Amino acid sequence: MLAAGCGSSSGSDKASSDRTATATATVNSPGLRRLRPAPQPSAAAPSSQGRSRNAFLRAVFDDAEALWQQEFHGAGLAYRPARLTIFSKQVQTACGPGAASSGPFYCPASFGVYLDPTFFAALSRKVGVHLRDAAQAYVVAHEVAHHVQTPVGLTHQKAVADRQDAGGANARSVRFELQADCPAGVWMYSVYRRGELTDADLADALNAAAVVGDDLLRNAAGRARPREQWTHGSSAQRQRWLKTGLQKSRPDACDTFNQ
Repeated sequence: MLAAGCGSSSGSDKASSDRTATATATVNSPGLRRLRPAPQPSAAAPSSQGRSRNAFLRAVFDDAEALWQQEFHGAGLAYRPARLTIFSKQVQTACGPGAASSGPFYCPASFGVYLDPTFFAALSRKVGVHLRDAAQAYVVAHEVAHHVQTPVGLTHQKAVADRQDAGGANARSVRFELQADCPAGVWMYSVYRRGELTDADLADALNAAAVVGDDLLRNAAGRARPREQWTHGSSAQRQRWLKTGLQKSRPDACDTFNQ
C-alpha cells in the first residue's frame, strides 16, 4: 500500500535512517537480482490527454505490466499478470474489505491492484499540492511493484518472517514498501527513455514520494507518528529509493533488505 501523507519533506534524515533495523536473514531476493533491464515496451507511454481518469490509470497499469512481463521473460522467470480493480469508496477483496481512505493497495491472494481515483484528490487537498499525471503514475507503479515482489518470493518470505518475528514486522514493512518504490522508478525511467516523461514529471513523482513519508503522516489525534510505528519509510527514504530506480534503471539495484 502507498499510504497517504501530508506536509513536505524536511530533508533532514541522515543516511543511517535508511538502514532500518529489521531481521533480514529470512527475506532475500535472488529472483529480483536475476532481473535485468529488458527491451522497453514499444507502445506509446500513457497520457491523460483525451482520456478519462480511469482510462489513464488503467493505461499506466497496462504499461507497467508490459515492462515486467518482458523483464521476467528475459530472466526465464514465470510471471502471472496482476489484475487492476478501480473502485469507488469500498471494495471487497480476497484480502478483506478495502476503502478509499486507506489509499491504493495490493492483495497478493488475488494478484490484485486496487485503487479509488478519488484518493488523488483527497491527498492533494491534504498536502496542498495538485498531484499531476506523473505523480499518479508513480502511485500505480508502486502497487504494480508489490505484485512483482510476489512471484519472486518476497511477499511469502516477508509473511513467514512476520509470523516468526512479530516485533520486527513494522521495520520489515518499511523495507518492503521502499523496495516497491524502486521498481516504480525503474518503470518510470523506461517511460522517460521513450521521451514521454520530462524532468519536471520526474520531479512531480519525487514530490509525491515525499508527501507519503511516514514522518509526515499524522495519527488520529493529529500527532506525528512515532518512528516505531512507521510502515512505509520517511520522505527521504522514499525519495531515495524511487530515485535509485530512476538512476540505476535495474531491478537488481532494488534490494532494500541487504543495502
